[in-house]
Amino acid sequence: MNGIWTMIAAIISFAITAVLGKFMIPFLHKLKYGQTILEIGPSWHKKKQGTPTMGGTIFIIGSVLSAVICIPLYYIINGSAGNQTIETPVMMTKIFAGLCMAILYGGVGFLDDYIKVVKKQNKGLNPKQKLVLQFAIAISYLLCIYIVESRNGGKNITCVSFPFLGSLNLGPFYWIISAIVIVGIVNAVNLNDGIDGLTSSITFFVAIFYMVISSLLGMFGLSILSAALAGGCLGFLVWNFYPAKVFMGDTGSLFLGGMVCALGFGTNLHIVLILISFVYILEMFSVILQVLYFKYTHGKKLFKMSPIHHHFEMIGWSETKICVIFSLVTIFFGIISFILSIYAF
Repeated sequence: MNGIWTMIAAIISFAITAVLGKFMIPFLHKLKYGQTILEIGPSWHKKKQGTPTMGGTIFIIGSVLSAVICIPLYYIINGSAGNQTIETPVMMTKIFAGLCMAILYGGVGFLDDYIKVVKKQNKGLNPKQKLVLQFAIAISYLLCIYIVESRNGGKNITCVSFPFLGSLNLGPFYWIISAIVIVGIVNAVNLNDGIDGLTSSITFFVAIFYMVISSLLGMFGLSILSAALAGGCLGFLVWNFYPAKVFMGDTGSLFLGGMVCALGFGTNLHIVLILISFVYILEMFSVILQVLYFKYTHGKKLFKMSPIHHHFEMIGWSETKICVIFSLVTIFFGIISFILSIYAF
């Protein structure tokens, strides 16, 4: 019965997203919300100039609608049937506060895209503005969890479990580190969005693994949320896979980053969140390393271009090949995450 609800959530999300794209893409064209391709990118990306951006709104609508329809219905029907679940007020808070966190991150992305595309200011929000807004959202989410956990007798709230090693209580540092991790992963997902279908593909597999992991752990509401995200990503790939007819923009990538963090903190498996986000984090560190190497070698480059997916483009990999290889890497780390989730914690 629980598996049926995840399937329903995925189908609804996929259908809404795929169908909505047929109407939203021409609408974005009409509004002239086209992507500006900067000179710092690969030269062959210039042919993508004018492709509609801010398309993340398509899968945000699909996945959010699916989640807010299916999750309450699941609880109502499951409860009326007299079935017992382990879903607690804490879990419910993690699910819906996590969904709100993702929507708010999407809102920040929308504001950034709007300034760049509509106001014709290529830089959008400045880094300081982005970080202030992103940390405010992360802190608000963590505060919700803290309040609900405290009121429901939550113990070891600030503990982090390590595979085969036990747990470590980080005390107040848990909240500081958690806020940094959330903002870091959200921005890492944002950096990952640079070629057709890449972020949609990777996040699809991340969502699939979280769907399986949360279901096996008895966190069925979270499993439905994961399924809604997976369906939205797959529906968006109908329009975003190479050659892309629409880009997700910061609107979509920041929302996806928020959803990945919501699923990671929802399962309370922090190490799994880091592992399953390997490709995102690799992209982020490739940028950091490139900047540091450039600075301390007086102009030399560690990679031909960063984030690292552009490096592989520059050495001759096609966009499709990069999507496939990066997705396979994500599947590999997803399998490791699955094994650790079931057997090591």
